[in-house]
Amino acid sequence: MKDSKPNIKNFIKTKCGIDKYYLLSKKKGFWNKLRLYWFISIGTLRDLFKSK
Repeated sequence: MKDSKPNIKNFIKTKCGIDKYYLLSKKKGFWNKLRLYWFISIGTLRDLFKSK
């Protein structure tokens, strides 16, 4: 069965962005999750037209 979570590398394409995503995703708490979602949304917009 295929994993239901989308691959983050389809949205954030830079190496430093992926590293930052993994760092932020390990932290727990409300503000940390809010910061993670903010990072994903801004990172996706910035990397939308970049190639891998």
